[in-house]
Amino acid sequence: MTAGSDLSGFDLGAYRRRLGYHGPLAPDLGTLRTILAAQAAAIPFENLDPLLGRPVSLALPALAAKLLGSRRGGYCFEQNTLLAAALQAIGFRVTRLAGRVRWMRPAEQPEGPRTHTLLRVDLDGDVYIADAGFGGHMLAAPVRLAPGLEQALPASRVRVLLAADGFLLQAALPAGWTDLYRFTLEPQSEQDYAAANWFTATHPEVLFTTSLLAERLTPHSRDTLFNRALTSRFADGSVRQRTLTDAADLGAVLDELFAITPPADPAVIWARLGGSHPAPPAPG
Repeated sequence: MTAGSDLSGFDLGAYRRRLGYHGPLAPDLGTLRTILAAQAAAIPFENLDPLLGRPVSLALPALAAKLLGSRRGGYCFEQNTLLAAALQAIGFRVTRLAGRVRWMRPAEQPEGPRTHTLLRVDLDGDVYIADAGFGGHMLAAPVRLAPGLEQALPASRVRVLLAADGFLLQAALPAGWTDLYRFTLEPQSEQDYAAANWFTATHPEVLFTTSLLAERLTPHSRDTLFNRALTSRFADGSVRQRTLTDAADLGAVLDELFAITPPADPAVIWARLGGSHPAPPAPG
């Protein structure tokens, strides 16, 4: 069950159709891996609603309408609430967790609030972290909670370390091991998520109300857009970067690369963007 929330009534058929997956489903590790890879490829990470001052609802009917019924994605609260509902419908034992993002933050910078969501999945005597919503470095497979163990994921190599207040998830980048986020195993309630989601979607100085971040992770490439800076990292190791030129370019990239139909004219979105940046600051 998922701590502190009612995720009953989830339309698993609509979720399967959105992911384009029609194979067998069972509460096992193979299914968990399949679901995470398929969600990362089919439902992009994006924060267009907070950027445009639009509300972000975590109610399942609203999430289904947005993420399953239209060409939209969402950020961590939406992605992982959807994932939790799907996993519970399949029969997994799921607990909602929260983390403090360290991605692209200087080591001396104070810890921020718990504004990232992740899921604990208990399976066959092991504990796994399932996270479909870490924009900037999406994860397309579960991470076994085994401190110190280096784990190969699609387009990622990660490890979990013990930290003074719980655990630290890191990813191996060309510059070395890089912190993603700190987390504990304290269950989070629906109210915990609602409060953190409201802050993340409405505070005038947080990332998601001031900048655009979109990401999609497929077997072919990891495509990341931060404001006007577009980076594609391909499965063969090559990297392509460019800066978007205008609103029409933005609209084409959202449509063709990220499979997003934006909720406003691209010109409106373009006017909200900051300057290009080589890598996104801390996502949620």
